[in-house]
Amino acid sequence: MEYYLGLDLGTGSMKTVLFDVNGKEISQSVIEYPLYQPHNGWSEQDPKDWYEAAVQTVKNVMEQSNVPKDQVKGLGISGQMMGAVMLDKNGKVLRRAILWNDGRTTESCEHVRQIVGDDLFMKYSCTPARPGLTAAKIQWVKDNQPDLYAEVAHILLPKDYLRYRLTGEYATEVSDASATQILDVPNRRWSDEIMSAMELNESMLGKVYESQEITGYVRPEVAEVMGITSKCAVVGGASDNSAAGVGTGIVTPGSAMTTIGTSGTVFAFSEKPVVDEHKSVYTFCMPVPGAWHFMGSVNSAGASLKWWRNNFYPNDEDYVEINKDALFSKPGANRLIYLPYLNGEQSPHFNLTCRGSFVGLAAIHTKADMTRAVMEGVTYALRDIMTGIRNTGIEPENVRMCGGGSKSPFWRQLMADIYNLPVALPDMNSENSAALGVAILAAVGTGAYQSVPQACDKIIKMRSEIYMPSQEKVAFYDKVYKEFDALYPKLKDNFKSILEL
Repeated sequence: MEYYLGLDLGTGSMKTVLFDVNGKEISQSVIEYPLYQPHNGWSEQDPKDWYEAAVQTVKNVMEQSNVPKDQVKGLGISGQMMGAVMLDKNGKVLRRAILWNDGRTTESCEHVRQIVGDDLFMKYSCTPARPGLTAAKIQWVKDNQPDLYAEVAHILLPKDYLRYRLTGEYATEVSDASATQILDVPNRRWSDEIMSAMELNESMLGKVYESQEITGYVRPEVAEVMGITSKCAVVGGASDNSAAGVGTGIVTPGSAMTTIGTSGTVFAFSEKPVVDEHKSVYTFCMPVPGAWHFMGSVNSAGASLKWWRNNFYPNDEDYVEINKDALFSKPGANRLIYLPYLNGEQSPHFNLTCRGSFVGLAAIHTKADMTRAVMEGVTYALRDIMTGIRNTGIEPENVRMCGGGSKSPFWRQLMADIYNLPVALPDMNSENSAALGVAILAAVGTGAYQSVPQACDKIIKMRSEIYMPSQEKVAFYDKVYKEFDALYPKLKDNFKSILEL
């Protein structure tokens, strides 16, 4: 039997899952690491924490499983997107990594817009300059830490730093590189024109691979500590959202996926690199050669509920009481609307200065109403993205749900009603969809399957239960969503001025 490792480098933790060639989970291990926020809106992590967690979790799953180490043929890495890891010529980390949800880059985004121009960004990266993407973070370091930037020889995405530590190779792959804003997305290679304008080169950014291609092998000294062999191949891997897309089988037209973790994402397959004329969702490369996907993210999806839990349900570790209270409140949360912009927002507003709000709060409202409002508000924000995807001409027939939020039957039904689409779940631990996705890529890369769609067809099975939308609730939520949709434009300037107090 052949086995494959899926490493999921998240914002809160490193999760490693060992799968057999049929996609069956054998063992898993999770290690959390710190998040640093030295200033309001900043978000950083120490890359060495990722590496140490990766080594330990692989060691743990190998010890738990008793699988012979020479039967582990490949390894894939799923990674949090849009970050920036700065290394010197010797591969030494120069500063903590700036993460996807960091809010410092508004001015640097405008600077890089002036340098490159939105015409070039639209031509190659399929989106205008965005403050959340890696290019703006690179520009921030260049603008604010010029002495440090002078030492920069390599700029890697989080999962690609981990690849470097495992294999010694400076490399990336198309799905994650799409969110740097430096990739030529239609042609799946670095854009020479954008690199030239930003004074970058390919040696700084790493070689671009397709997601299932082998990029290197685990270094002998690392393999020994992990409990695997140096013949274990490391494939390109994928961004966390596109890895979850593979892990839930979104590799052919017709389906969409929503994942709710710290952030929330809506993801839909596309056969062509169509540009969203409304500029509300991203067009990125799919971890399938010759395919693309539309994607948008809510910065504080599960993070909103976690914030609510930490402050008002501190002992409800598994969200049991939260789900009970949400059911106790009626649809619409008794005329209360929550905007989930705790740490700025990505799609469709791309505004890092907006902030969360309860609107309509009155003396009649209970904690249960506010709990339901948080879950509804996150789902309305996800519907914003689904609307953007539909505006490109894609009409999903159903939605597959994964991530921590998928454990809630209440949230599954809420999503079906607010999207007006059937919602289904993979017949597996859906929190491990991203890890499964990159394990599938490793299986394809090492020859166990001919293609990613073929592997998914063999491995991905869906649960029999399907959450169908209630047309009565669909009509009601449509009315509330219109109110939700109207609030951001009215509050946009207030968000900014409040931050300047």
